[in-house]
Amino acid sequence: MSLLGAFDIGSTGLTAQSMRLNTTASNIANVESVSGPDGRPYRARQVEFSSVYKPGQPGAGVEVSKIIESNAPMRIEYRPGHPKANAAGYVEMPNVNPVEEMVNMISASRSYQMNVEAMNVSRQLMLKTLDLGK
Repeated sequence: MSLLGAFDIGSTGLTAQSMRLNTTASNIANVESVSGPDGRPYRARQVEFSSVYKPGQPGAGVEVSKIIESNAPMRIEYRPGHPKANAAGYVEMPNVNPVEEMVNMISASRSYQMNVEAMNVSRQLMLKTLDLGK
């Protein structure tokens, strides 16, 4: 693998982790959304990654293969005055767990930072290689 290949791999990691951060931010933003465009409560979404395969190259990066909705049960909260409350006064709330989402956001942020660091090290190696010729 060439040093330029390291930039390709790093850039796929940056793109994938950026999508993960955006999805997590959307989950956190909708933690109290009792109805979306379809009239149902918001469902948490998670990003699923897969490795990129290129013939003759052992590691070619990562990509977002799909974004899946969580199958976790919805939260039920007692809010008798809420317009979406049922006859018993309960409202179906999104299945977003803010604590899990914050952990996911920290993990994605650190992964993004590590991809940036790997690309910086590759750049420094290329510069050192060029300095050898002086």
